[in-house]
Amino acid sequence: MKKHILLTSILLVFMFTGCNQLSNTKVIRLGHGLSTGHSVHKGMVHFGEQLEALSEGKFKVQIYPSQQLGTERQCLELLQIGSLDMTKVSAGVLENFAPSIRVFGIPYMFRDKAHCFSVLDGPIGKELLNGTEKYWLKGLGYYDSGSRSFYTIDKSLENPDDLDGLKIRVMESQTAIDMVKSLGGSPTPISYGELYTALQQGVVDGAENNPPSFYISRHYEVCKYYILDEHTTIPDVVLMSTHLWNSLNEQEQEWVQKAIDLSVIEQRKLWLESERESLEAVQAAGVKVSYPDKILFSEKSKSVLEEYQKDPNLKMFIDKIKNTQ
Repeated sequence: MKKHILLTSILLVFMFTGCNQLSNTKVIRLGHGLSTGHSVHKGMVHFGEQLEALSEGKFKVQIYPSQQLGTERQCLELLQIGSLDMTKVSAGVLENFAPSIRVFGIPYMFRDKAHCFSVLDGPIGKELLNGTEKYWLKGLGYYDSGSRSFYTIDKSLENPDDLDGLKIRVMESQTAIDMVKSLGGSPTPISYGELYTALQQGVVDGAENNPPSFYISRHYEVCKYYILDEHTTIPDVVLMSTHLWNSLNEQEQEWVQKAIDLSVIEQRKLWLESERESLEAVQAAGVKVSYPDKILFSEKSKSVLEEYQKDPNLKMFIDKIKNTQ
């Protein structure tokens, strides 16, 4: 039934390729995989409001949340052929389309959040966004997605060795697979929308994600241990199909970019609030939240950094990030 609904939704998108024109208003269709309660969705709503205001009603944004138009990978594919206008995906999924983005998935790439934002909002982040255009994807900005940590059903993780043999759900991301392998776990790619059932049925022993996603997805109902090792800080990326972007005039492009920039500020503020509220909520629901020695995880996962540095292009970005203050 779910597959039928998804197929129908995608076919409807194909029927209306490109940015729809209603009267004198251009309608931009934006699909993503998160719920309407997530700060990312709220950030996108803010983007739509700002774009409508800046353009004086010439643009309107229609948002399709909760994988209505497909998984993150499917939304990217729809952007590439011009059958969807915009999407938000994790950089972990985007790396399958734009290889340089893999740098974000290297464990402990950032020293702290301030360092992360310096990279994202500076020339390195801009260069990586611009690098997606040759794949028919126009990178517009980065939303905060916090840091990802492990949560498990019935086993507390005190150090990396506790991951040995555990099946851990990961995104469709090679860096995520490599990261879990380096720590001794067994990485299992599963769609985010199918993860609750997979956890419930014991298909996997746990997963890794940020606090708001852990809470809003209700995975805390199944997983009672959450260890804040914060192994990766992978941003969400807002993208537009180059088919649409290139059809806009200079003024319209400025409106879109300005609206995105304003939504980034709003989303990051909302993210901080949701992160705090989510941790409080899962603990109130009986989840044991622990704070391990991150150095143990950092040391054991160094093999990922060492391997990725063999790629000259990735090494260039790694060095630039390390040298960013």
